[in-house]
Amino acid sequence: MFSRPEDAGFLPVAQLASLVAKLIALGYRCLGPGVEQGAIVMRELDTPDAIPRGLQAEQAPGRYRLTRDPHNRYFAWANGPQAIKPLAFAPTESLWRVERDTAGALRFCAVLPETPLQAIIGVRACDLAALALQDAHFLREGRADAHYAERRERLFLVAVQCAEPAATCLCASTGDGPTPTTGYDIALAELADGFVAVAGSAKGAAVLNDLNLSPATLQQIETAQKQGEDAAAAQTRSLPSRNLRDALMSRLEHPRWDEVATRCLACGNCVAVCPTCFCHAETDEPALDGQSSEHARIWDSCFGEAHGHLHGFNVRPDIRSRYRQWLTHKLATWHDQFGRSGCVGCGRCIAWCPAGIDLTEEVAALTDQRSAS
Repeated sequence: MFSRPEDAGFLPVAQLASLVAKLIALGYRCLGPGVEQGAIVMRELDTPDAIPRGLQAEQAPGRYRLTRDPHNRYFAWANGPQAIKPLAFAPTESLWRVERDTAGALRFCAVLPETPLQAIIGVRACDLAALALQDAHFLREGRADAHYAERRERLFLVAVQCAEPAATCLCASTGDGPTPTTGYDIALAELADGFVAVAGSAKGAAVLNDLNLSPATLQQIETAQKQGEDAAAAQTRSLPSRNLRDALMSRLEHPRWDEVATRCLACGNCVAVCPTCFCHAETDEPALDGQSSEHARIWDSCFGEAHGHLHGFNVRPDIRSRYRQWLTHKLATWHDQFGRSGCVGCGRCIAWCPAGIDLTEEVAALTDQRSAS
């Protein structure tokens, strides 16, 4: 974010609404933090000044509770259950449709999403890293997913430095935060009286230029840098290595898999909130009159019994094998696919697990390391 500090501007706190107003004027549907069912989620901003102040969230294994920020900041929360993923990889969508014409012949046609321009205000560094992994999967050369590509192209990302990590955060150990470094259109670091703002794309630079910001002072830039360093140092959870492939794959029969299976509910919450998981299933939904059918894609989970079912048998018939599949794929075999771990350190799987299972504790037990929590 601060690789070129001479390009940083300063957005006074009273002018945050002007940034949102500019994006709305450009035709973007702006999404920002809001409260729904006791959690911070990204929802459409009805007006440019609709971003709430003073929100915070207390997070721990199996626990998420809203609290108040004594400094009344806009972005003093770490993250909620919703990442960027559902805005690019839809939870459910039709891929193609087949219809029967008057002669009885079948006609197949693709169904592409009608996607508006969308700007997300408050994106975190961990979610930018997750989006890069989603891109690597869905936008592979020669095999790009048209639905994902359409939504991805129309996103405008306003990232925000995390100054108040949750107790469940571990992005410093995965190398993915808390300060955004790439993948954004605009990045903000919130200070007491405003935001250090930098552009990460031509689109972002055009928006900031239109706001006529004053250059950020050296003191403001240094304060923002230290804020990120302090946030990284404040994290109490970590993974012992950024590459756990060999350590985990050599322990496939470790007794810890049996122990964690007694606690895991196989509910799939961890997969649903994970910003990098991309497993899905496809299903056909025929019309009752037999004249048409939709072929749909829906999010799926390796914790579901049907996910491991092959012809005549199930390759993962119990919770032990399903949890092992999830953890070893996420932290080990992703290296074979993408050259890095599938964990970006957001900690959502820890906070939103109803059994309070902490992957940092499980990794520590599996690799004979002392828990970092």
